Amino acid sequence: MDFKFQLFKGASFHLKGNATDPEVAAGKIAGQSRVKTVWPVRKISFPKPDAQFVGNNVSELLRHVKRQDDSNENGFTPHIMTQVDKLHAEGYTGKGLRIGLVDTGVDYKHPALGGCFGKGCLVEYGYDFNGDNDTSPVPIPDPDPYDDCVGHGTHVAGIIAAQMNEYNFTGAAPGVTLGMYKATGCGGQTTNEILIAGFNAAFEDGSDIISCSAGDDSGWSSDPWAIIASRIAAAGVPVVVAPGNSGNLGLWYPSTPASGVNVTAVGSVENTVLPTLLKAATFGPGNGTGAERFGIRYGTPTYQVNVTLPLWSVSNNATSETDACGALPDSTPDLANKVVLLRMPTSGSTCTQAIQAGNVAAKGGQYLLWYSQSNGSIPVAYVANESIKAVATTSSEQGAKFISLLNKGDTITVNIDDSTSAGQLVHNLDNSAIGGYMSFTSSWGPTQEIDVKPQFSTPGGDILSTYPLALGGYAILSGTSMSTPLLAAIFALVAEVRGTLDPQVLRSLVSATAKPLVWFDGQVAHDDILAPVPQQGAGIAQVWDAAHTSTILSESSFSFNDSDHFVGERSFSIQNTAQEDVTYVLGHTKALTMYTFADSGGPVLDTTYFPNPTADGWAELAFVSDQVTVPAGGSSKVTFTLTPPQNLNATLLPIYNGYVTLNSTKGESLVLPYLGVLGSLYNTPVVQAGYDGGVYLTNTDGHFNIPVAANTTFTLNRPGSNSSASGVVYPKLSISPTLNAPQLRADVVALTDTGLPTTEWKGYDIIGSLSGFPITLVPRNGASSYFNGMLDDRTVIPEGTYKFVTSGVRVFGDASKEEDWDIVESVPFVLKYLS
Repeated sequence: MDFKFQLFKGASFHLKGNATDPEVAAGKIAGQSRVKTVWPVRKISFPKPDAQFVGNNVSELLRHVKRQDDSNENGFTPHIMTQVDKLHAEGYTGKGLRIGLVDTGVDYKHPALGGCFGKGCLVEYGYDFNGDNDTSPVPIPDPDPYDDCVGHGTHVAGIIAAQMNEYNFTGAAPGVTLGMYKATGCGGQTTNEILIAGFNAAFEDGSDIISCSAGDDSGWSSDPWAIIASRIAAAGVPVVVAPGNSGNLGLWYPSTPASGVNVTAVGSVENTVLPTLLKAATFGPGNGTGAERFGIRYGTPTYQVNVTLPLWSVSNNATSETDACGALPDSTPDLANKVVLLRMPTSGSTCTQAIQAGNVAAKGGQYLLWYSQSNGSIPVAYVANESIKAVATTSSEQGAKFISLLNKGDTITVNIDDSTSAGQLVHNLDNSAIGGYMSFTSSWGPTQEIDVKPQFSTPGGDILSTYPLALGGYAILSGTSMSTPLLAAIFALVAEVRGTLDPQVLRSLVSATAKPLVWFDGQVAHDDILAPVPQQGAGIAQVWDAAHTSTILSESSFSFNDSDHFVGERSFSIQNTAQEDVTYVLGHTKALTMYTFADSGGPVLDTTYFPNPTADGWAELAFVSDQVTVPAGGSSKVTFTLTPPQNLNATLLPIYNGYVTLNSTKGESLVLPYLGVLGSLYNTPVVQAGYDGGVYLTNTDGHFNIPVAANTTFTLNRPGSNSSASGVVYPKLSISPTLNAPQLRADVVALTDTGLPTTEWKGYDIIGSLSGFPITLVPRNGASSYFNGMLDDRTVIPEGTYKFVTSGVRVFGDASKEEDWDIVESVPFVLKYLS
């Protein structure tokens, strides 16, 4: 690709043939006086949609949906959680603004997304940088960003700009115009070069905001994709990027380009409800006229014909634990022409659906409708009883409603259509266990340069939005892929209200007015401590507050770096846009302190995952003055000093964090998040020997990654020979850096004579590197590699005894200095060939 963009000049290329050492060739190219930097092309996958529920009633969706500038939505929880509904009520929709998406394409034929592409359409501009042919080794671009096979980009587009539809919701900014820069084919695979092209094109085509729900694990601001995103934001266009869905890996894992210096990263909050796409049935009094819709899940056997029958309940108790668990009484009427209502059996009890169905069938019952025990789920029913013609389930809430009506003596008729023609509706299940807390999957910061990421969060768990018509029309997906476009739409709404698109101002407004969330460890919510800033940033965005606040802070967060670079005194300014003087009372609220590593009791650092070990120790803040009065239309400077926590184990790199708080005489409560690291990243070894979170020799036999004993013999097919024996076990070098590594080497040292030339490296005579090494900007989840006897320069080494030597540059280290590299050697192994 030839990059001739305003903010990026360059090219990407393939090396032809197999004889050229890529590192040598890249080094020669980098040595050209006109070349500033060379980066590897990295393969990147968009998150694969894992739809919890997908619509499939396409015939209903094809009717025209009128584009609206106002929203009549009612109770759409992601908007309620972020105050989007309050701005909609005031008439704000993002009208006149352009949001450019870099994603998997969009089904612009969807009626809720305008039904067309081009001038005057909701999706007005864009390009396909990949093309639709996944079998081509190189991209075949075209001007049409249409997608009907992946769905990720269509879901993202709907979160921003969906028009009112049969599910009674809109996007957060339904008045904006969208651009789509398609970066993948149906496989969802792309490269950083294509994404860089997409970002630049979105910028040059006049996007007011750019949003991308994808990332690469490298997590460095020096990554080329992050550099481009930062340049765009520095040029005045807000760039919003998903930090990733690797929350299970704990601290230090935001992806790039969310890691970019000027880029806004958005964490994911769990939806307060679980929207569920159900098939629509109806019920009504008497013969069913004036029917009311309710949702069901078809079971097995399913309803294959339309059924209109009276509803009969096994009991009059909506909390019964024993519906039809025994034989029904003699007074039971003939159930052949009724839909029988009964409660799901208790999980783990001796009563089962099969027992219940058998007892109902004994009284002639043929059609069953279960209701669940709680409103947190609607299980699917399965019955293997030849007398039962059809089964379905509904919510506990609906079941209780039916029981209440029947107990009043009302006659209820239910209408259940066959499963292929029934309409659909959305039913919100209860999500009280995790709703409103940070998502377990949301990736944690800080960045490798110890910047605050994410800066804030929005709902990303279980979000209903548009989906390609060919895949069902609507779907419920989860992840920072969903929280990111919601934040892009929030930026558009705030920009419309305040008349500014300045990325720093928008970020500051949303950060200052966000609502910090309490710590949820995956099992228990801890109301006495806030969730760490590296997980949630400033908290969940509150867009009405951001749009209408009279206070603008000059900063959106503070990083105190690590102990080597610590500067305790900081300052920020408060701008008061109100027409009267405002006094601000300054304070400090602590958030949970977490260790990067666990205390193993030995010299090896024990890499940990979510939730990281916690610590009882917090920073202290002291202000020059505890309150400040800012004149109307003026600004004032605030200076404070931070003292890091004491008596913590600095070797384990605890991350302390919290919030500067500002409470004003206008009733505003604002926050300014901060974080810092106690200890030295430079003095933390990037690679260390060890089975759990270290470097060691294993093999490709199975999936257990157990270390092998010294002098293990591996007998391999000789590279380039005709030998192709199956079941060959290869030596595998397992590498899990303790922190993301700026650069990583994996070299081979011969312990027997090979006759091959050697290069000295940190006291070792190296005969060459493992294939693909050295590598740069390495994530800490690993860079393992198996060895087939061929070095990176395609040299086949002879039989003999060898060991691997792994080395990595320390964070804040200089790759040109040998002393800034950590090094680990493997146990020796014996290499033999079958021929």
